[in-house]
Amino acid sequence: MPIFQKIVVPVDFSDHAARALEMAIELAKASKGKITIVHSYPINPILLSPYGVAMPPDIERSFREASDKQLAEWAGRARKAGVDVEIWTSSDTPSEAVVHRAEQIHADLIVMGTRGLTGLKHVVLGSVAERTLRYAPCPVLTVKAR
Repeated sequence: MPIFQKIVVPVDFSDHAARALEMAIELAKASKGKITIVHSYPINPILLSPYGVAMPPDIERSFREASDKQLAEWAGRARKAGVDVEIWTSSDTPSEAVVHRAEQIHADLIVMGTRGLTGLKHVVLGSVAERTLRYAPCPVLTVKAR
């Protein structure tokens, strides 16, 4: 079995992401590796401007605070299992955030859900999983919810 010392796990708080985190925890425990949980909350003010909608100046801070609270809970699952874990958040698109962080830390593996919370159905995989597979600097393990 390959040794995975640096595992990136993108989360959007879906059931698929929860299952991916469970799988990553088991892999990290087996290899005494570290998990980096990546969460992206892209906010695109350009999409709002044609509609005359003003974005409150503190909206990104609010998103970050809300995501940090949930991420702390998810990271607690890994810590409880005895796995070293870090949290990394980004306002980039999800696939860009995952690939960027995997490149930065020289990840050995990305473990991610096949679908997320977008509500969009894709032929084989969710669009974020598909783009991540295309650009990832390391192997990607996709996991379905139970």
